[in-house]
Amino acid sequence: MLNYIGHRVLQLIPLLIAITIITFITIKLPPGDFLTTYIQQLKLSGNAVSQSQILSLQHLYGLDQPAYMQYLDWMKNILTKGDLGYSFGWNEPVSQVIGERLGLTMLISILTLIFVWVVSIPIGIYSATHQYSILDYIITFIGFIGLAVPGFLLALVLVYVVFVHTGVAITGLFSGHYQDAVWSMGKFLNMMSRIWLPVIIIGMSGTAGLIRVMRGMLLDELQKQYVITARAKGVKERKLLFKYPVRMAINPLISTIGWTLPAIISGEAIVSIVLNLPTTGPILLKALMTQDMYLAGSFVLILSVLTVIGTLLSDILLAWVDPRIRFGGVQE
Repeated sequence: MLNYIGHRVLQLIPLLIAITIITFITIKLPPGDFLTTYIQQLKLSGNAVSQSQILSLQHLYGLDQPAYMQYLDWMKNILTKGDLGYSFGWNEPVSQVIGERLGLTMLISILTLIFVWVVSIPIGIYSATHQYSILDYIITFIGFIGLAVPGFLLALVLVYVVFVHTGVAITGLFSGHYQDAVWSMGKFLNMMSRIWLPVIIIGMSGTAGLIRVMRGMLLDELQKQYVITARAKGVKERKLLFKYPVRMAINPLISTIGWTLPAIISGEAIVSIVLNLPTTGPILLKALMTQDMYLAGSFVLILSVLTVIGTLLSDILLAWVDPRIRFGGVQE
């Protein structure tokens, strides 16, 4: 098992290097840059910008260097100082811009992931073991609605309905008096009392999808010969169900960890705007629109690294649950 983990970790090193290069190229591909947008805004507001000022700004932001030098400086600062670069739009280091927001985003994402798994696995098992029952049809119907309805639309409907009937605005992670307050137990409890709404809305689509995956995989396992043989020998249904079929059916769910977490983080952008959440989504959207190179690149890099780490965790868990997976099915 340790050899398997070491082998997988070594494979990630060239992958991470390739990811940083692709990330930087992707951010640089659109024509123009932040400075071009900034100068255009100054001209539209009636402020004249001389060529010397443009050259000075290019030197200040490091945009007068070749692209490969910008990339090497960016990577050098990340590896030696943990410095993700400077945000042109916020006039602050990227780490300060995303610091607290990244923590809140990760908290919402982890809680959403827990919610998705806790809800989808039991419901998927019940739906598979009670195939074509009335409740199975209801679950299937609700699941299709969850997959079809965008999260931001659901957020808009819930905010409108609650406000119309109660007069209470359920947007934001904090009540008014905690909005700008320093962190305390009261602020934390206030956040936890309001965090359930974005968790449910963001997790709705993932929950519906995993219910369908769990149901389909378990139905397939229940039709296999070893299950039929075990039933013929008189093994109790509950013991039979959880000893092998559920364990095998859960493998595809474990394999989704690699893309589920970054998908939650990137997918909550519009929901965060609708619910006025202080997370990374709105900042990422603004950074992409204004071509704030290092801020947008840092977000894309973080999401990519999360995908790689999630994939590694998926592989380790799969190898632990099903040893046949190790090194192409060869057990150690």
